[in-house]
Amino acid sequence: MTERKQQGIGTVSVWGGEDKSTSGKPTQVAIAQSVSFGYDDIEQWIRVGRGSDPGHIYSRNTNPTVAVFEEKVRLMEGAEAATSFASGMAAISNTLFTMLSPGDRVVSIKDSYGGTSKLFLEFLPRFTIEATLCETTDHEQIEDEVKKGCRVLYLESPTNPTLKVVDIERLAAAAHAAGAVVVVDNTFATPINQQPLMLGADLVIHSATKFLGGHADALGGVVCGTAELVKKVYHFREINGAALDPMAAYLLLRGMKTLHLRIARQNETALTIAKHLQGHKTVKDVFYPGLESHPGHAIARKQMKGFGGVLSFTLKGDMAAVKAFLPRLNLAHRAANLGAVETIAGPPATTSHVECTPEERAAMGIPEGLVRYSVGIEDASDLIEDVDQALAGLG
Repeated sequence: MTERKQQGIGTVSVWGGEDKSTSGKPTQVAIAQSVSFGYDDIEQWIRVGRGSDPGHIYSRNTNPTVAVFEEKVRLMEGAEAATSFASGMAAISNTLFTMLSPGDRVVSIKDSYGGTSKLFLEFLPRFTIEATLCETTDHEQIEDEVKKGCRVLYLESPTNPTLKVVDIERLAAAAHAAGAVVVVDNTFATPINQQPLMLGADLVIHSATKFLGGHADALGGVVCGTAELVKKVYHFREINGAALDPMAAYLLLRGMKTLHLRIARQNETALTIAKHLQGHKTVKDVFYPGLESHPGHAIARKQMKGFGGVLSFTLKGDMAAVKAFLPRLNLAHRAANLGAVETIAGPPATTSHVECTPEERAAMGIPEGLVRYSVGIEDASDLIEDVDQALAGLG
């Protein structure tokens, strides 16, 4: 028997986790829109409930459609196991509350996603869990804080919305030396551009709402990693109830079939626009790890295959300029989302860090005059023309 070579990630995004025996069967994953699953054989029902036999009993625990989504992401990330959630923030919060107990310490970075930051600053301290937030690109500071002792090192790379990059392999090694679990939010990069487990992470998190789904029509989250850790996260989720809906799982699966095509286009377009904006008379700074001028470019080249579909830039004139610029865009939704087939733009004050005060955003190094620009799959030349005419209105 000839051993099959390892399939490319584009092939896995299409076929991964799906039954290929299609003779007389649907070619697409069926939506199991059922709360529960019945058994005439009570002994079998008990075995399924205990996990000794395959099957499903209740969709808060597991569901056939959801299971296919989890398996597809698991394969793409090269993980031992995966479990899903109703949203990206459900995945993040459930993971942190699974891994941390009163008296524990978590080390992270200052400018993580706003909702994540709120967990560190507001919610975890209520449970006497200490959260230490380091300067994002100060690897020495992060290593020093990890050496002092922590249960979890939580990273995000590239960061939302300032596109900072951290060296996952280096920091994971430091965390493991201290006995910590390494969790990485891989939403911006996707498994196409970056696979943190291969760099030493223990758990990888995605807001599947974003690039994985890609069509801005379904909320979801997913956690991948070692079987032991994912089992613990799954148990917390099944009891606390943040289950992924099967219809949302189906929509996410449909979106993932074109993930490799969309990401290739968005990588290329984002880099083209980032280069175009450099030196523009109304633009202060451009943040995109694909630019050679980006402080984290060397690290990004080492650990990423592509630099992602999101860039950000600051405008001269700060928030007043942002308020004048955004309404002039014709080819962008002004909305709190990213990673879709349509371009989406907005400031952190209404998108990534809407929960935070201006003072909190400033402490995280997020300028009020920043625009987060998530490129879609439109023609790059049209997007550039649209950005140019919107910037022209600033004088």
